[in-house]
Amino acid sequence: MNNGVEARELYESLMECEGERSTRNALDRWLEGARGGYRSTLARAGEHATRWWEDESEPVGRFLDRELYALNRVSDILLYGYQPPRADGGGVQPWLGLPVAGYRAFFAGLGMTPFDGTGPFDPFLHEIVEVEQSDDPDAPMEITEVFWPGLMLGQLLYVRAGVRIRAGRRHAEAGVADRFLLYWTFRRRARPVHDRSHGWGYNSGWGTEFRLDYRTPHGDRLNVTGDRPIDGDPALPAERPLNLSPEERALTPAERRDLLRHRTLLRTPEAIGALAETDRWAEDLIPYDWRLPEA
Repeated sequence: MNNGVEARELYESLMECEGERSTRNALDRWLEGARGGYRSTLARAGEHATRWWEDESEPVGRFLDRELYALNRVSDILLYGYQPPRADGGGVQPWLGLPVAGYRAFFAGLGMTPFDGTGPFDPFLHEIVEVEQSDDPDAPMEITEVFWPGLMLGQLLYVRAGVRIRAGRRHAEAGVADRFLLYWTFRRRARPVHDRSHGWGYNSGWGTEFRLDYRTPHGDRLNVTGDRPIDGDPALPAERPLNLSPEERALTPAERRDLLRHRTLLRTPEAIGALAETDRWAEDLIPYDWRLPEA
């Protein structure tokens, strides 16, 4: 099925690379081994109608669950060099150096389709990296720069394009939309991130589930493996933790939907006073199983 190659091995080899040449060599060697069976099996994840994630106990489901997440970690370290530096100048990883064209070519070699990220802002396709605050609080989000391209695997969103936007405060607040914790994310250069691997041991972290968002002819399907209603289950007591946690209930329905769509908050929550009484309230949010009501 996978021709004996695994994306985890590629990630670990890239962590030892120094500069563009060694990075390209590692990518090329791994990609050559991934031709054929690996690529064709990966393609099966690109169609929403297959609902392959419901068969994770089967070999193909286990393979896709593991490799989609591991390849996303590979993407994260390659993207690192395209991101604006932290304000303190830190966060530089000297082994990176692959041009954007090389990034696009590698993932295209796995059957993915890069997209440049230009056009109107779309939370399905775009990750907010920086916010330039407009003087007009009602000014809509407008892309002013693209830092890295996005990737689609068939109908499956694989990587959102990273962008700088200009927007009014009522749409996106500088310091929140570009600096608040970014969920479903392993690594970024200038903002805190969180995925379910964080806090687990190194080996255990590789079993983390990759978020599945599909753009289908019938509409977008977000976080399709989610099994908890985003507003809680009306059949359960509101205070029951398995329904919604206290931190989740403190967010408004609109704030929860923003968080699911953008993978982060866009503005300071209305209940920030109560939330801030707990130092780790952002880390204690549990959005990973949220699902939207059926249309």
